[in-house]
Amino acid sequence: MGAVVVEKVAPGLGWPWDSYADPAIGWPDVSRETMSADPRRASPFMRGNGPRRARYDVDEVPPLPSLEQDLDDVSRETSPAHLPAPPTTRIFVVANQKGGVGKTTSAVNLATALALGGLSVLVIDLDPQGNASTALGVDHSVGTPGSYEVVIGGDQLADHLVGSSEAPGLAVLPATIDLAGAEIELVSMVARENRLLRALNAYLAGHHTDYVFIDCPPSLGLLTLNALVAANEILIPIQCEYYALEGVSQLVRTINLVKGELNNRLRLTTVLLTMYDGRTRLAAQVAEEVRTHFAAETLPTVIPRSVRISEAPSYGQSVLTYHPDSAGAASSLHAAEEIARRGTRRAD
Repeated sequence: MGAVVVEKVAPGLGWPWDSYADPAIGWPDVSRETMSADPRRASPFMRGNGPRRARYDVDEVPPLPSLEQDLDDVSRETSPAHLPAPPTTRIFVVANQKGGVGKTTSAVNLATALALGGLSVLVIDLDPQGNASTALGVDHSVGTPGSYEVVIGGDQLADHLVGSSEAPGLAVLPATIDLAGAEIELVSMVARENRLLRALNAYLAGHHTDYVFIDCPPSLGLLTLNALVAANEILIPIQCEYYALEGVSQLVRTINLVKGELNNRLRLTTVLLTMYDGRTRLAAQVAEEVRTHFAAETLPTVIPRSVRISEAPSYGQSVLTYHPDSAGAASSLHAAEEIARRGTRRAD
């Protein structure tokens, strides 16, 4: 090895005061421990012990600006006042054969918001995945009685309802994976499209309920057909992206077919724009096109694309109880208020 020289290294960079460097290489020949023994020479950005490492503690990171300054136009009020009750039970089927448009999320959050407003709400989970049951904190493990026993077995709906901890007055009919085979079993049954209707009518005859939300699978099979026959109103969530528009035309044709042949009471009353991203021109274009085709049905409130909305189901909660001060919770509450007030205006 060549001659060894002594170099003075500035403090605060993590290297020790004195180091021995090989002039042929240029790098200091030091151990992995880079903290100076003299605390007066130690860098304020280094830990007291251990090897040199990146540090991202609170004292190094400047405080982030308050997001409230950028969201002044978004109301944070998520404690609903008493909402007006409809004169008769409103039965919504939440349907769209395209997956991932926010059907379950919309049904869960709207139902919770209405229940928090003092109304009696029932959620019927008809999706074999049972996502609505999960989001409302209701067990839907294999063997749990629920929608399958009501639709296929003919059980009384009241026997399998479970109260949700999300809000007082919110009841859930859970769904299990058993529903995956219900489509095949329904094929050979008499009056197969009316089985949910009969069960729901029997329940409503003896139990006061303001709103019923039926969460459907992302298809137009016999389970969705049962929901369309049992309901009197349709709520279509439409994701603010181009592909979501393609499925709506097919759904509208199916609605007209069911209305003409099986359920004259069925009406498309509510369109809800979901996953709206105001930063993109596409979202604004899709929203404008939807409002052009469904001017009277589309709610003024849009549901934004929100991390809080996506996180809430993993905790078995709706966004209104998981993060009540978020923009997603506020928009869901406003949408529920619009639905409730529309119901009273329609009665007038």
